[in-house]
Amino acid sequence: MSLYDLFLFYFNLILDISTINTYILLMNINSHQTIFYDIENAIKKYRKFAQHNLSEVVSDITLDQILILSILDSESDISQKDIALILFKDFASVTRMIELLVKKGYLLRKIHEQDRRMFNLQITEKGYETLVKLKPIILKNRSQALKGLSDEQIKQFKITLNQITNNCT
Repeated sequence: MSLYDLFLFYFNLILDISTINTYILLMNINSHQTIFYDIENAIKKYRKFAQHNLSEVVSDITLDQILILSILDSESDISQKDIALILFKDFASVTRMIELLVKKGYLLRKIHEQDRRMFNLQITEKGYETLVKLKPIILKNRSQALKGLSDEQIKQFKITLNQITNNCT
């Protein structure tokens, strides 16, 4: 599994962790003493760190918007619904992000020929240029965040997170 896939897994896990931490707080348990708090804290710190570094290169795009472009770059015919599932976002949030990407010139949205309720999304030249420009920053962010961790530690952490996920499904 690539570092990008690992990042997406950790990023998407945050939504479930936020719900768990809220429940723990309601149960009057010290949430800051749980592993879920530590995971959520790490993800929030990473997102803030990554967004700062990305904004220094391209100031008008968010991390989530970059993820949408990346998904479309690897799967050009994916639906907005599937994007929402991958990002663990509600459909309305993804629709708003896509609308912003269209307004900023990163995406084109055309009505689907067979189903007028759907859209075809296409990355524009500006979108592709932005992905190319940001790829080294994304890789550097990931490298910095995982600095000092061996491949084995990352693999074991993924196994642990998958076990937590499986325990909750």
